[in-house]
Amino acid sequence: MSESQAIPTTNSFTMLRAMVGIGILCGILIVFTYEGTLPRIERLRAEALEQAIFNVVPGIESTKAFAWEDGQFSEAGEGNTQIVYAGYDTNGEFKGVAIEASGQGYADIIRILYGYDPATQKVVGFYVLESKETPGLGDKIEKDQVFLENFQALDVTLTKTSEKLVYQVVLVKKGTKSEPWQVDGITGATISSRAIGNIIGESTTIWVPRIYQHQQYFQNEVNE
Repeated sequence: MSESQAIPTTNSFTMLRAMVGIGILCGILIVFTYEGTLPRIERLRAEALEQAIFNVVPGIESTKAFAWEDGQFSEAGEGNTQIVYAGYDTNGEFKGVAIEASGQGYADIIRILYGYDPATQKVVGFYVLESKETPGLGDKIEKDQVFLENFQALDVTLTKTSEKLVYQVVLVKKGTKSEPWQVDGITGATISSRAIGNIIGESTTIWVPRIYQHQQYFQNEVNE
C-alpha cells in the first residue's frame, strides 16, 4: 500500500481520537458542574419546601419533621423517606401537618404539598412544589384561584373508627361540585386538575388516618 493510500486512514484515526477526547472532557465538565451546583440546588429546594409548609398550614410559626416507620411516628432523621411536617403556633400548639405527595400529570410527575388540620378534619392548604405542565393550560393548577379555593376546607372526615375516610376526595367537572369532599376541575386543564384530584385522593386515604390517630403525639413532642 502506497503512502498516499495510508494518509486517509491515519487522518480518520486522529480525528476519531480527538472526538473521543473532547467527549470525555465534556463529560467530566458536566459531572463537575453538576456536583458543584448540587448543594445550591438542594438548599434552594429545602428553602422552597419550608416556605410552602407555612403556606399550606395557616397560623403556624414553627415546624418539625416526623417520619412514619413501623406503624408509628418518630422524629425524622437521615434515611427516612416517609416524612410529614407538623406545624405549631406561637404558643406551641399543634395546628396541623404538611404532607408531600406526587403523581403523574400530563407532561411529567407533579409534586405537591398540602396541609391537613386534624381538629377540623379538612385539607386547609395546597401548593405545587414541582410541575412541568403546559404553560397557560396545565399550569392553571398553580394559578387558578377558583381551583386553589378547593383546598381551603376540603372535607376528609374519618369514620367513627378513624381508620378510613367517609368519602374519598374526587375531582368533578368544573361547576358541578356539590359536596365538600369534591374538587372542582379546571376547563382546559382536565388532565392536570384530575391528576391533582387523584394525588390528594390517594394520599389522604393513607395519611389522614395515621395523623388523626397520632395527633396527640405531635403535641406531646413539641412540649417535651
